[in-house]
Amino acid sequence: MRFCTSVHCMDGRVQLPLIGYLTARFGVDYVDVVTEAGPNGILGHRHDPALIESILHRIRLSIERHNSVGIAVAGHFDCLGNPVSPREHAADTLAAVKYLQQRFPQLPVIGLWVNQRGELVEVSEQLIGMLPE
Repeated sequence: MRFCTSVHCMDGRVQLPLIGYLTARFGVDYVDVVTEAGPNGILGHRHDPALIESILHRIRLSIERHNSVGIAVAGHFDCLGNPVSPREHAADTLAAVKYLQQRFPQLPVIGLWVNQRGELVEVSEQLIGMLPE
């Protein structure tokens, strides 16, 4: 069995699209899910050390116990935990990706954006400029 790790919002609208995308993207059987309200903002801004440590602990469990092969962090439309524009979500997601790459350099880390139709796109600097403010 192969696993990857996803850090995304607790919002039920994004669960299935993310799991479907990540099983294909990382070629895994299962996705360990770490949920918080607006985790891309939490990890991107790093204002709450206790919450960050909680997220990191759960990621470490996935890596150490399930031998996770990759990490994804996602933002999504209409997020109650990180109520910012799509462009700000993408910037927060990239900041979270960079932070997780520093913490877990042995694994690939990707950022994702989920739109209102449940479609996913990988976040990049180029994408930020194309999203509405």
